[in-house]
Amino acid sequence: MNNSPTSRGSAPLRANGATTPKPSAAGAASYSGLGGRCTLVGAGPGDPELLTIKAAKAIASATVLFVDDLVNPAVLEHAAPHARIVQVGKRGGCKSTPQAFIHKLMVQAVREGENVVRLKGGDPFIFGRGGEEVEHLREEGIEVQVINGITSGLAGLTSLGAPLTHRDHAHGVVFVTGHAKPGDTGTDWAALSHTAHQAKLTLVIYMGVSSLHTIQNGLLQGLPASTPVAIVQHASLPQQREAMTTLGQLEATMTREGLQSPSIIVVGDVVQGARAWVQQDAARRAA
Repeated sequence: MNNSPTSRGSAPLRANGATTPKPSAAGAASYSGLGGRCTLVGAGPGDPELLTIKAAKAIASATVLFVDDLVNPAVLEHAAPHARIVQVGKRGGCKSTPQAFIHKLMVQAVREGENVVRLKGGDPFIFGRGGEEVEHLREEGIEVQVINGITSGLAGLTSLGAPLTHRDHAHGVVFVTGHAKPGDTGTDWAALSHTAHQAKLTLVIYMGVSSLHTIQNGLLQGLPASTPVAIVQHASLPQQREAMTTLGQLEATMTREGLQSPSIIVVGDVVQGARAWVQQDAARRAA
């Protein structure tokens, strides 16, 4: 993805700072009354039919949409013909639009009276940096509405016919990222593995492909090598691919099957409820 945003529409957005004076936090309500507003919208895991009704309405009413890389283009069919669509893709390992520049574009558009939709894959508040964007907009005196979307960690395992929680197998679920920001040591996988084992928790790992070796070795400190694992790439999309394995064979399975990012990794006994796991189990017993 080019690090400069691309847009569809008749009027280009200016990338330089807005000339409108910055309002105080106390003046946020009256400032919003000038006509501009911003909504963070979760586009869901990929399947456009999983978009919520509220999200579809927000997209349809937007005059400008700032769209993340993982949003299915089919979702944009809900946008009005006159709406400007600005691609501000962000994906690990690729050239991306800097987050600070995305902040600037959103603030500028609101100050110019636009109805802004910031469209994100999955849910804006689950590893979508939505929290950072809301904080920045509030600092600029702009209140933000957030519309949730179905996160890929849920959609991925659901597509395999298995739940994230189950009274007999998992008392809770932990959503965790395998991609720490620069300068952050990231998750203590060994500590998490002991907690997950003791509390019977399902682990849903986002953005873990590039750190798979570290994640697997850490989790094996507290979880058995036989712990079931599901890997789902492109969750909910026609090109979805998945594999069933165990924690001890996780890295080898990813390599053998050629699974890559974006993939969700689900670790825990609930994976045994997946159709493919049940079928594999039946085949082993029949052999």
